[in-house]
Amino acid sequence: MVAVVGIPFDAYSSFMLGAARAPAQIRDVMNSGAGNLCSESGIDLAARTDFIDLGDMDINGESDAIENIEATISEILNRDCRLISLGGDHAITYPILRSFHKKFGRLEIVHLDAHPDLYDTFDDNRFSHACSFARIMEEKLASRLVQIGIRALNQHQKQQAERFGVEMITIPHLEKAASTRLAGPLYLSIDLDVLDPAFAPGVSHHEPGGLSTRQVIEMIQQLQAPIAGADIVELNPKRDPSGITAMVAVKILKEVAARMLELPLGLT
Repeated sequence: MVAVVGIPFDAYSSFMLGAARAPAQIRDVMNSGAGNLCSESGIDLAARTDFIDLGDMDINGESDAIENIEATISEILNRDCRLISLGGDHAITYPILRSFHKKFGRLEIVHLDAHPDLYDTFDDNRFSHACSFARIMEEKLASRLVQIGIRALNQHQKQQAERFGVEMITIPHLEKAASTRLAGPLYLSIDLDVLDPAFAPGVSHHEPGGLSTRQVIEMIQQLQAPIAGADIVELNPKRDPSGITAMVAVKILKEVAARMLELPLGLT
């Protein structure tokens, strides 16, 4: 079973709020009739009984959001669901991975992003969306972290990557992604700002020079290791009035879900 859940949380965003509204916008586009739920491999998610939408989590407040997310994701995973989470900002990935670690142990993580999100702290907040992978690696929630598409790396985050043994594939060396071998099971984390703003303008942090939508889709389709879970984060509807980025998010969701269904996990 592959399930989708929305996590409308952006209180730990820097620079601009708005990502909390993303799950609702993604569903509006997904159900608008402008397209269908067929993947490029021919899987029609609308016809599958093993693909379900669980709606959105109820995020009561900032003070207990991390604990709330972790507890809710754990409850879903205990139903033997594989899960695609719709953010929200990238802060949600840390509590999600805490839950996945309890269920699956240390997963390999493939992280598509313009930014490595490895700050030790940002704006005096260790749980900022800019710090999520520092917390994940500190707690040894991943056996391996492969970051693809990075193009805004400063010295502090470079040192953090070295400290944690992160395998970082920056934009100038993107060709290395094709030769990266993954054993799995995988957790796939997709920040939509990995895409060039020409393809995904509806994000808070525009970082020109990114991937095309086709490149991201092909990366997903070429994954050969089973995917235990995924998230799609950082859509900001305030910057997406035409719905272009939300449509990209739906396209990515369809391809990720199809790949999860095509590659059995082999774990219970």
